Amino acid sequence: MTSQILEELFPILAAITHPTDVQAMDEKELVRLGEELRRMIIQTVSSTGGHLAPSLGVVELTLALLRVFNPEQDRIVWDVGHQAYAYKLLTGRLEKFHTLRQLGGISGFPRRSESPYDHFGVGHSSTSISAALGMAAARDLAGEKHKIVAVIGDGSMTAGLAYEGLNQAGGLDKDLIVVLNDNEMSISKNVGALSSFLSRKLSKRWVQRFKKEVESIMRQIPKIGDDLAEYARRSEDSLKAFFTPGILFEAFRFTYIGPLNGHDLRMLTNVFKQASELDGPILIHTLTRKGKGYEPAESNPSHFHGVGCFAPETGAARKFVACSLPTFTEVFGCTLCKLAEKDDKIVAITAAMPEGTGVSCFSERFPERFFDVGICEQHAVTFAAGLATQNMKPVVAIYSTFMQRSYDQIIHDVCLQNLHVTLCLDRCGLVGEDGATHHGAFDLSYLRHIPNLVIMAPRNEPELQNMLATALDYAGPVVLRYPRGLGEGAPLVEEPELLPLGQGELLRPGVDGVIVALGSRVGPALEAAHCFFEQTGTDVAVFNARFVKPLPQKQLLDLAVNQPFMLVVEENALQGGFGSAVLELLSDHNALHGLAFRRLGIPDQFIEHGTQKELRAKLGLNKDGILNVLQEMVNQGH
Repeated sequence: MTSQILEELFPILAAITHPTDVQAMDEKELVRLGEELRRMIIQTVSSTGGHLAPSLGVVELTLALLRVFNPEQDRIVWDVGHQAYAYKLLTGRLEKFHTLRQLGGISGFPRRSESPYDHFGVGHSSTSISAALGMAAARDLAGEKHKIVAVIGDGSMTAGLAYEGLNQAGGLDKDLIVVLNDNEMSISKNVGALSSFLSRKLSKRWVQRFKKEVESIMRQIPKIGDDLAEYARRSEDSLKAFFTPGILFEAFRFTYIGPLNGHDLRMLTNVFKQASELDGPILIHTLTRKGKGYEPAESNPSHFHGVGCFAPETGAARKFVACSLPTFTEVFGCTLCKLAEKDDKIVAITAAMPEGTGVSCFSERFPERFFDVGICEQHAVTFAAGLATQNMKPVVAIYSTFMQRSYDQIIHDVCLQNLHVTLCLDRCGLVGEDGATHHGAFDLSYLRHIPNLVIMAPRNEPELQNMLATALDYAGPVVLRYPRGLGEGAPLVEEPELLPLGQGELLRPGVDGVIVALGSRVGPALEAAHCFFEQTGTDVAVFNARFVKPLPQKQLLDLAVNQPFMLVVEENALQGGFGSAVLELLSDHNALHGLAFRRLGIPDQFIEHGTQKELRAKLGLNKDGILNVLQEMVNQGH
């Protein structure tokens, strides 16, 4: 979109040259600016996909922050970053906003390398208070006076890290402002006692009317009326503190203000100004509506939390190519339900992502055996360990990138005790437009060295079914990793079969070399081997390893002896990944002599955002990339 078109369609937004320009605007201009921000966000996200509802819900909140704070001096830290699109538009990224989440474009999350106004890079939840406190401590050590503001959603307030930050902030009595954006949702509906506590309000109309009537009656009492009304007001404040989150945050030694209407720009601005003049830790509790200003998102905020391309007029998803193939996530969820029908010891656990991890169907069919623990991945794993000690079969479904937060619990609480817990890692490998914070690039590297742990990766839908059944039949801890996106169309099995541990399968025989592939890269490896034979006559075998731990040792050693070269392909970081495991095995058995060996995977760098197809092509992890490496190995005489 050219500058001229931007000026015509979004005249107020396009005129902003500095974030503090909003401070000089009158109320009418601010209202129009809010409308333009929402139109721009809806228009862009309808084409790029992204986190729509969270950002629409904080337009007034963002404007109020920039009315009071100058992000050149003050530090504004967004939690997760799902809600930061309006902030991006007001801090110099309007002309690039159409590239949101696209290869080479701007990120869907705040990141320090993108803008000097992004004061902390985010993407996972509950980090803002701790980061902001660190900034406040550094400010005080430097003798500076600027303000630090952390904006955290109510969903992020279910995670322990947020309370660790609150606890130290209150103890240090630092000058820090925390804005709690409370829309009663994170991604899905919030769960747990804490979310219920945050939702308590004494603002119903009948309550307000009753209070006014009682106060009026009291003030009419001769001589003592005014004093009595004042006493009642103070008592009501105490009652409110007891029944609202104020008591919780006051216990952390924060000055609590709220709850406030998060869409009342004038009130928010006044409160932020007052808070900026106070010392010590302050928490401002705002109530917002997720998806505000766009009816489809308001009526279905879970769907529009993170959404693909859609028609902005109706909110209906755009179907570019009709496809009936199920996703790996759907196959997992369906298979888990089928297995649970026959085994009442199977329990499903997720961390605030029932739809995203495919267990929402399980929650509907077996509600008494389903647990959504909120954004508490560490708790999810230890909770599963407790279930396993009582002979239950817990299945923990969490994205690979979020399972990173549970590393100690996996080691100490599950694997050390050799408990029957199945960890199902969705979104392994390259996930696409959410970028570096969400790629599941490291799970093999941080898991495969843990004793007692079995690790499997399916190449297609029926293999996922078989592996899930195998995991639930095995008596110890298992990791099952699978990618985001569609399967390859392999027919599902009615009755999953148990796989022998540590056994792969030779999918294509060949005598001129072998590709050892894992999980999502088995299909492209087969395609590449077939094309290579057609192009050159070189007959390359393809071996589906299936298991990262225990490795299919005998099969791999036999291949190393009988083949001139071996190419290992995976969608994980090369450092410490599957290829490293194979290399260690061959080295330990002196099987590398005379064998040309190459690894193909994710290099030692954080991978930016883009579609899965674009990223795999860029990294050479598709059919063409594998073909190129095969040609190089042949040209170099292996």
